[in-house]
Amino acid sequence: MKKRSITLIIWLMSVALIGVMAMQYYFIRESFKQKSQLFDEAVSAALASVAGKIEKQEIFEFAREQDRINQEKFKADQAMRERNEQLLASQLQIQERIKKLQRQQFDYQQRYREEEENLKALVPNAIYVNNAFFETYIRRKRYQTYIDFNVVNKYLGEGYIDTDIQLSAKREVPLVPAKDDSTRFIIPYFRNNRVEAMQTATLIPRINREIADQLQELENELLVLNAKKLQQATTLFDTLAIIGGKSEHILKDIESSILLAKKPFRERLNIKYLKKELDTELNKRDIYVPFNIEVRDDQSYIIYETLQSNNPNAKKQFAKYSTKLFENDLNSSPGLLSIYFPNKSSVIRDTMSYMLLPMIALLALLIGAFAYTLSIIFKQKKISEMKTDFMNNMTHEFKTPVATIMIASESLRDPEIAADGKRVNRLANIIYDENVRLGNHIERVLNIARLEKENLKIEKVDVHINAVVSGVLDSMNLQLQRANGVLHTDISAPNDLVIGDELHLSNVFFNLVDNAIKYSKDAPEITVKTYTTKHHVIVTIADKGMGMTKDQKEKIFDQFYRIPTGNVHNVKGFGLGLSYVNDIVKRLNGEIQVKSEKDKGTIFELTFPLKGITPDREA
Repeated sequence: MKKRSITLIIWLMSVALIGVMAMQYYFIRESFKQKSQLFDEAVSAALASVAGKIEKQEIFEFAREQDRINQEKFKADQAMRERNEQLLASQLQIQERIKKLQRQQFDYQQRYREEEENLKALVPNAIYVNNAFFETYIRRKRYQTYIDFNVVNKYLGEGYIDTDIQLSAKREVPLVPAKDDSTRFIIPYFRNNRVEAMQTATLIPRINREIADQLQELENELLVLNAKKLQQATTLFDTLAIIGGKSEHILKDIESSILLAKKPFRERLNIKYLKKELDTELNKRDIYVPFNIEVRDDQSYIIYETLQSNNPNAKKQFAKYSTKLFENDLNSSPGLLSIYFPNKSSVIRDTMSYMLLPMIALLALLIGAFAYTLSIIFKQKKISEMKTDFMNNMTHEFKTPVATIMIASESLRDPEIAADGKRVNRLANIIYDENVRLGNHIERVLNIARLEKENLKIEKVDVHINAVVSGVLDSMNLQLQRANGVLHTDISAPNDLVIGDELHLSNVFFNLVDNAIKYSKDAPEITVKTYTTKHHVIVTIADKGMGMTKDQKEKIFDQFYRIPTGNVHNVKGFGLGLSYVNDIVKRLNGEIQVKSEKDKGTIFELTFPLKGITPDREA
């Protein structure tokens, strides 16, 4: 594969990997934003619910206290009421009935408020619309085009903006009377800052008309009795109710509101109840994270907080959520409840862990596949280059004996040389030697091919290592003498019987000794030893040649690899010898180790199990 093609593949795979990483980042970021928005909505709903519960709890406690006071007042004035027992009995009966109806009306109004709060929590942009407007412009579809939605943004301070949607009619038409007293809301759906659709939500009436009518009747009866007991008024509000002719429950509501508003804010707020309800409402919405509380009064003074920090800007770094307390007071809301979540981001990230782990695993898999593919590409490129070198070496190695044979054959055709018997005999020996050399080259290549195909036949017979090594050294003695080499031998292993193939073992030792001769810079100096351990026979072949670097030593058993010799090309071969040696040794259950230093020499150590010792037993 060309370098340009490899570069193109790397570039394309890098672009694909970066694209996958970019898409994963975009998906995680958008998921985080969505989770954060849902978290904000859940906390805001919880705060609104807690504020409503606190106000209801205050009203309940106040009503219970007023009942106690009224009961005490009734006991104190019992003597006076006895003088007009029949009138008082009638009045009390009516008051009890009024009180009962008022409780029913209060419960009914609380039910309406809960429905309205639930609607506002689900749909914050719901707009109240009176029934006449609904019957005129909404129920009649032809007039729906006259409806106008106006969005008004109000700045609340501290970076908060309240959005209010106002509903009006672009064109006035005669109003259609309301058909019932239900409470209705319009829910607009915006798209590109325009209303594309709207939906109607219908709630129960704000007040129960039947109860209100009954209250009106009872209050009319009280008007008659109050005319008779003006002089019995004991409080300012009793006198106002009698003189002004107003409904008593209206003045009681005003009285209650004034009395509650006059109480100090600290006395109106039960912190223990507040914390309990906050935990309950947040847990209902599956929010189980630590938070800090801050409560301010109408003067913005902090009256309670759980966040302690020496840094005044620490709060600004946290997610803040606020709601008004006692919002239904006659005056402005006297309090503000705020909560802070120091670990909001980490909590949202934890909820996304089920997505992050598979994505990280997939990314790691892609990067691993990318790296593995590149390693395969470079390895194949390296093998291709090595095979090209092998073909060049093989051509050269085959060309030399063929050329020698051709020259000798042409010489034999000369009548003068053919007449000389000695010269003919020498040329015939040259042709024979070169044929043997060519056959050895072919046999070496074929052996490697058989090894790769796993069909190389290896005999398992008794072999004496000392005899095989000695035979190889004797056959290579002439080659060593031509190189002016020195051979040191110590073939003295006392027990040298192994199970193996004598031919292939001879080839193994021949290759190692031949390499020791070829890779010696000067006259070769080779040392061959055999010795035994408890379960093995060991053969060492050492030289003082050019040696190898650490990187070269790790590659010498690879096919087609040859140690570079610079500009000197006197070392011939295919790069197959050591690969063949390594494979044969392993097939005979042996081991081969190499020790080498650059320019100092190399030692090959071959270890074979003695006959009767199996690898399992040795292990």
